[in-house]
Amino acid sequence: MPLFSIRSTWVGLAALTTGRAVWMFGLRPSTVRCLSLATTLAGTLCGAMPSPAGAASSAPPIVPFAAPYPPGSIVIVNSERKLYYMLGKGRALQYPVAVGKPGELWVGRTFVSDKRVNPTWIPVDGGRRIAGGRPSNPLGKRALYLDWSLIRIHGTPSRRSIGSAVSNGCIRMFNEDVIDLYGRVHLGAPVIAVNTRREADQFAAPAVSGKRPAYSAFRFR
Repeated sequence: MPLFSIRSTWVGLAALTTGRAVWMFGLRPSTVRCLSLATTLAGTLCGAMPSPAGAASSAPPIVPFAAPYPPGSIVIVNSERKLYYMLGKGRALQYPVAVGKPGELWVGRTFVSDKRVNPTWIPVDGGRRIAGGRPSNPLGKRALYLDWSLIRIHGTPSRRSIGSAVSNGCIRMFNEDVIDLYGRVHLGAPVIAVNTRREADQFAAPAVSGKRPAYSAFRFR
């Protein structure tokens, strides 16, 4: 019998035995817990089943981060290659990212103007469009659009680029991370980019110019 069939049969019988024992023999909770442990052990010994494709491997860590921004704000620290989603009370969720390459790296304050699921990639040079949802789409599974610019926080099929400075100004994230962030961020959320954490309060006051981009203070370096 193939190994997969043996494993499935073993785990299935253990689970079935546990369920029947509860209603047939009126076993005490402590006994049922032992049987449940045996079921779990059987699954471990036989090897865990693979996670569904695209499933997030873990939740982002909560880390200390003191900055004068309200909960729901996003702070990107370029030198750390990290994005922080502010939770308040000096805490934030931390995500690894890729930032702009030299000449395309930016600092400043802007806001989330749009959110899209499986965004379509439309090259600015008029190249071939790539439909949303395709594995080769450079924008990945989700995109947060910043102000009325071409700068976005988005997923990427290039997982090895995370942690480096390689983009044309956009902030890249693992697809599972940008899906998590997408569900938390609201339209209008402040987005701040600084080079070091010591500069985190540099853009605490928004710069409103009265013209487009009305709320942003992008500075490319």
